[in-house]
Amino acid sequence: MAASNVLVALARTHFTLVMAELQGHLKAAGEMSKEFVLVTLSKLFTSYAPQCISFMWLMLAGLRSVVGWVRGGRTLRIACAVVKQWLEGVKVHLGSGKQCPWPAIEIEKIYKNLSQLFCSVLRNWQDCQEEEDKQAVLGAVATMMAVLLQEELPREHVWEQLLWLVRLYQEVQDTCRGTKSLTIFLEALEGFQSVIPKDKFLAITSAVFYQLSDDTKEHSEADRAELTHCILLQARICPEETVLFLQSQLGADRKAGCVAALGLLGALARSDEPMMTKKLPQVVEAVQCLCSDPRTQVRRAILHFIKDVLSANARSCSAWDVVGHIFSEFSRSTGRRAAGDLSAQEAREEGALQELCMDILGSLDVSVRGMTKLLWPRLLLYVVPAQYTGMLIPVSRCVQALAERGDLMVREVEDLDPHFLSSMFQGPLLTPQTLLARLLVVAGSPFAGSELQAAALLLMLNLHSRIHRAVGAMWAAEIPLLLQCLQGKDESFPDSAEWEQRLLKFLRASLDTMEDEAWTKGLSCELSRWLSSSASSSGEKSFLYKALGTVLGACKEVLHIQEKLLQHLEEANAEEPSEAQGMISLLSHAAESNFHTVLDTLTMFASRLCKGQKGRISRRKKMELDSRRAHATRSALILAHGSLALRASKEQLLARLEGDIVGNILLLYSCSCRDLQNTLALVQSITDFSSAFQAVGDSACFNPSLKGKLLEILTELLKKYYLGTPVSPVPLKVVLALEQLSKLKPSLGTKDMCDMLSLCCKNVVLHPSAEMMLKIRKSQQAAQYLQLLQTSLKALGRLMVVLLETETSGFFQNIVHRSMTSDNMWERKRALQICSQLLAACEELRRGDACKHFGSLVGLLAPLTCDPMPTSRQLAVTCLSSLLRIQAKATNGVIKMGDIGSLCEGLNDHSTVCQLQTSSKIARIVYRNFPLEDTIDFMMAIKDAFRKAKGTRVRAAGRWMITFLQMYGKDICQDVRDFLPRVLDFCWLLHYGLCCLPQVLQKHNQSAEPGWCEI
Repeated sequence: MAASNVLVALARTHFTLVMAELQGHLKAAGEMSKEFVLVTLSKLFTSYAPQCISFMWLMLAGLRSVVGWVRGGRTLRIACAVVKQWLEGVKVHLGSGKQCPWPAIEIEKIYKNLSQLFCSVLRNWQDCQEEEDKQAVLGAVATMMAVLLQEELPREHVWEQLLWLVRLYQEVQDTCRGTKSLTIFLEALEGFQSVIPKDKFLAITSAVFYQLSDDTKEHSEADRAELTHCILLQARICPEETVLFLQSQLGADRKAGCVAALGLLGALARSDEPMMTKKLPQVVEAVQCLCSDPRTQVRRAILHFIKDVLSANARSCSAWDVVGHIFSEFSRSTGRRAAGDLSAQEAREEGALQELCMDILGSLDVSVRGMTKLLWPRLLLYVVPAQYTGMLIPVSRCVQALAERGDLMVREVEDLDPHFLSSMFQGPLLTPQTLLARLLVVAGSPFAGSELQAAALLLMLNLHSRIHRAVGAMWAAEIPLLLQCLQGKDESFPDSAEWEQRLLKFLRASLDTMEDEAWTKGLSCELSRWLSSSASSSGEKSFLYKALGTVLGACKEVLHIQEKLLQHLEEANAEEPSEAQGMISLLSHAAESNFHTVLDTLTMFASRLCKGQKGRISRRKKMELDSRRAHATRSALILAHGSLALRASKEQLLARLEGDIVGNILLLYSCSCRDLQNTLALVQSITDFSSAFQAVGDSACFNPSLKGKLLEILTELLKKYYLGTPVSPVPLKVVLALEQLSKLKPSLGTKDMCDMLSLCCKNVVLHPSAEMMLKIRKSQQAAQYLQLLQTSLKALGRLMVVLLETETSGFFQNIVHRSMTSDNMWERKRALQICSQLLAACEELRRGDACKHFGSLVGLLAPLTCDPMPTSRQLAVTCLSSLLRIQAKATNGVIKMGDIGSLCEGLNDHSTVCQLQTSSKIARIVYRNFPLEDTIDFMMAIKDAFRKAKGTRVRAAGRWMITFLQMYGKDICQDVRDFLPRVLDFCWLLHYGLCCLPQVLQKHNQSAEPGWCEI
């Protein structure tokens, strides 16, 4: 290599001498010398190309001698590289026209030597075996052919040898390098006006196309790009033949060939070549024939072709509804995925096709010529059908882009696309109400997702003129606010329920703005049609019930409202919980502005369900009335009456509560089978209308006899379920109903209230048992039941507060003392919850009743400060704190030694010793505020704890007793002398007290007070 560099440097001053020497060595024997010469000649051309051109014919003659004896290897590859390098220079100079440095005779000699070299290469190197040798020969031959094309005489020889070039190309393994070599020849061919023989051209096209469509090879992106470029180059040379060839491949059975042809046709459409613009409609028609092809790869390729065509020239698609095909493919994939019989791979492929459909429509450039006519108003056809719901996002973007361009103007019929018109009249009529109903359902669907909901709202905003002329300004102000909620900009938007409420409020405001009764009736009919055709399992049906109710609430025609309500009350299958709730929602929303009409309709329908229950009716009718569906419908109607009461105004409620609402509820309940569903519905409706009547805030009294009848029903339910199935929610809900009903005037008598409280305590406080609580906590409905239990306990506490407000004496004798000393820790906890509520109410109402029972309450609460349940320990301290505050207010004093609430942390300690120590500290604070006249009550109560309690509760009771005697033994001698002998009868004194009591007695023996020695 050093010698080669020396010769190149010497050529700077003695170029002719060096070149002559090298040319001489080309003919010399010895492979190494020729390799050295070839490398040096390549370097010379790199450094001194203009000087080398003068030696071109001599160089070609020398290379011919090299070809004659070299058969492969490194020398062959270097020789081919030199041929390509020097001939590239020849092409440049021959193509320079008048500036060509050679005279005509010189050019003739060059072509002659090149032809001889070309023939020599074909003769000697056509059978080379090595891959690298084949690649080198292919590049050299392609370059020689490119130069020979410039002269007419050798051009014929080129045509003759073209098939050899194609064969060599097909043998080369490196597709990219082989295609680049072939491209050199094609680029040269493009520059001349000569017509290549069709059979030769098709051979090239077939060879390249086969490489591209060969699914046994994994082509890189670079390989595919090079192959595609090669085909596009051929299309520029022979457009007619190329397009016809690719079209012929569309109908081939080979899937890979069809996919490759579609990709190439799309690339041709995207290239924006003038020749392709003319042929594109023909190509589009050919591709349209593949629409029904079931193969996934072909379907994807068709979609990519459509994307390429739409990005280039939308007018070429006039013969084929390509937009419709995009939607059809989306629907096709949706259906296949919903069928559930696809493999995981097939499901992913169908999902990818759906994403591609959305991407194509979403990325359309509406400014492309012919795009507006292609899209508008054809897009409206795909807004309403449910199978295209997922496409609303790109549809919304397209419509918004068209709106920004001002293209959503009203078009004359003759300006519309004929295909659109035929589709429009073949399908259902696209009315403004149909459009709004569909967009509302999507916007209100909890399963749609915020992006899809936003798309529906944007479509409403951009199509407002197509929906109703009156809503433009109102929607322009309100819809952006709704969009902010979906985008998370509004922090006051917590859940889907509130979103539904906002959307329904927006719907009602829109209808009020329109003030168009006929339009509103049309919308109600459209929503009614959607509702009737929706499956019970459909996620949108719940919203449809509410939307229809809202629209009927805005209607004024009574007969129309009744017709639609009765239709859907009859159609609904109340055995489905969602359908039952839908009926209630429909009636409730419709009653907003048409309360009396809805209640009259409900009364009419209820009478049908109860008609003939006691009379003579046909057997078939009796079976209908006794069916499960009929009973479920009665339950739903019972609940609907309660819901109506909650929505009624003061005047409406006072006018229709007792006679119609309550009367209908009792009628429906009397005709029902009174199973769990009917019973729960009755109890809930009583809770609802009682709450509604109480909220009226009027001095009006509820009918006493009607109230008594309702109380009797609820009381019977408590008796029925007492000691029944513990997990039944009925007793718990009855307590909630009694709480509301008891607040209605006139108030209940004391005896009735106490009896009712006793029943409530038995159902809510005493049950369920400890064993059943453990089973409940392991069940699937545990959280729901426990939540209801807590709610019922709070309601029972509030119910007792109602009694507290009217009861003047003897109240605390009725508290659940038994439960606070029960072995069931859950029962003790529930009793403490009730007690804490009552004491809090006493404190708030400034009632001193609790002070009369101070001693007994302290005796009951003392052992519970060391209860096994942490919650019970805290509740016990809460009760004691309330009791001390009540005592202080009653005596106009202050709590001595501070608030015991600060000691609660010690009770949370896991150590029993720490709990007992903290309990003793609490005892000292309580005793500092203890009225000594309650000593007997205290000792009697704590005696029960020693008799019934176990574990730490007994030890806590002992600590409290000893602490009390230590602090007040001297002062209570007379009382204890009468009481203590009875206390000594219990084993607790022998077991626990005798250890400490002698010390207490010895301490007080020297007291001046008589009696201790006798004891």
